[in-house]
This record gives sequence, C-alpha cells and structure tokens, in this order.
Amino acid sequence: MAVNQGLRIRPAEPDDYDRIVGVVDDWWGRPVTSILPRLFLDHFHRTSLVAEDGAGLAGFLIGFLSPSMPDTAYIHFVGVAPRLRGNGLARRLYHRFFDLAAAEHRTRVKAITSPQNQGSIAFHTAMGFTVTGPVPDYDGPTVDRVVFQLELSPGTG
Repeated sequence: MAVNQGLRIRPAEPDDYDRIVGVVDDWWGRPVTSILPRLFLDHFHRTSLVAEDGAGLAGFLIGFLSPSMPDTAYIHFVGVAPRLRGNGLARRLYHRFFDLAAAEHRTRVKAITSPQNQGSIAFHTAMGFTVTGPVPDYDGPTVDRVVFQLELSPGTG
C-alpha cells in the first residue's frame, strides 16, 4: 500500500502523547514506552510531528532543537504504523524535520540507536547520515549506541 493522498503531517500537540504511547509497544513488538516520556511532547511538541490518515495515527517523529548546540537538531524517536512501513512515510517525516531545523538555522541533525537495530542503521545510512560506532558506554556502562549525524545543506529537506 502506498502512502495515500489522505495522509496529513502536522506539528504534534501535547495531547498526542497518549495516542503515541498507546501504540509504540505494539509497533515495536517490545516495551519501548520508557524511552518516550511525556516530557518530550510537553516541551518539544513544536518540533515534533504527527502523521495521520483515514485509519488514524500513521506515524510520528519526536525531535527538538538542541538548546546547548545552536547548530544542531536531534531526532529522539520515530515510528511508522506497520501497515505503512516501506512506503516512504519515515523519509517524509525526516525531510519535514530537516526543513523545520533548517528554518531555525540548524545545520546538523543527530540521532542514536542501539547496535542491534539494524533496520534503523540501514535507514539512516540510506538517508545520508554518517554512522559512528557502536560507541561503547555511550548511554552509561554497557549501554553502547550507534551515533548518526547529517550535515544539512540547502535543499536537504
């Protein structure tokens, strides 16, 4: 199924949190809600995105503009409904976030994942991110991460 014409991508709202955490464990096939606390949509909803279609929640991207690194934006969590995977929705969400980041004069986008998440590593590589790692102990003792970075240029989004 192709991403249909009825798909709408909009800025997230704090009230979207319950809908998102209501599906992420099912979408991932394992418990992941602990890495998506409510604070992300309470404080970063302006820089996060929600995709909807006639069947409901189609996907989302939780991202923010780094307050400590004025040239950097960060993508924390992205999800696409299983019924829409492989049809370009994640790519559309990323490009929309790139546009948002560039409009705020950000020139770099970063993200991380676990070394076991081969799908994420392949996706980010295909999107043009540089891949570093696994970085040992990145998120604490024995918590290795793969680090992604993309330099934005005019027209990246």
